[in-house]
Amino acid sequence: MITKRYKIADRVIEVNSSYVKVHDYCKEYECDEPVDFSVTVSHDDIVFEKQKTDSEYAFEGKAVCGYPDDLLEETAVYRKIAEKMPSYGSFVFHGSVIAVDGQGFMFTAKSGTGKSTHTRLWREYFGDKAVMVNDDKPLISVKGNDIIVYGTPYNGKHRLGNNISVPLKAICILTRGESNSIVPVSKSEAYAMLLQQVYRPQDPVQMAKTLKLLDKMAENVGLYKLACNMDIEAAKVAYNGMKG
Repeated sequence: MITKRYKIADRVIEVNSSYVKVHDYCKEYECDEPVDFSVTVSHDDIVFEKQKTDSEYAFEGKAVCGYPDDLLEETAVYRKIAEKMPSYGSFVFHGSVIAVDGQGFMFTAKSGTGKSTHTRLWREYFGDKAVMVNDDKPLISVKGNDIIVYGTPYNGKHRLGNNISVPLKAICILTRGESNSIVPVSKSEAYAMLLQQVYRPQDPVQMAKTLKLLDKMAENVGLYKLACNMDIEAAKVAYNGMKG
């Protein structure tokens, strides 16, 4: 076993793995502080990730991908972290988060809608003012009425993200449209998509904690729906609609 410690979303996690790849992946978060909790990946965990991936590909009508064990172990590590984080007031969410002037704006949608493309438009429009927090699976912490979004090592295939945290100003549900328009939505209107995109723990106690945290997040950030044609004007429209 290879053992190292990482500080992610203000929690120090000891990771015990069979392969070095997961530690290369997480190296920007390495630390030597006291441990909050540890995760250990077994061969059975890797088999589970392989079976889950194969079933998802089969459901989508795709050929089995055949990911190597060291890559599957990366996924297993983050799944174990995600299972434990609700006890520390945090949860994993599927979205692309960008910060402008120290405030985070998160875009979420079904896979393939264009979340990463939209945050790229923000980087083009704002230049150095825009900083990627995480392009795939950020961690969100609830601290009273303050909602904080954190970068994590698990930041998408293009590795767009930073080891930073910012207050989460707004969440925007992204849709395709012929023209760019943004409207505020209620918690009830947004909730089905939020629930779809949050990591849902297998443990029922952790799932109950996740739902409470999700509710708190939805009550304390702006919620919006954006129709976007992927022209750079979409970044301007989105920002002006959400900045308050």
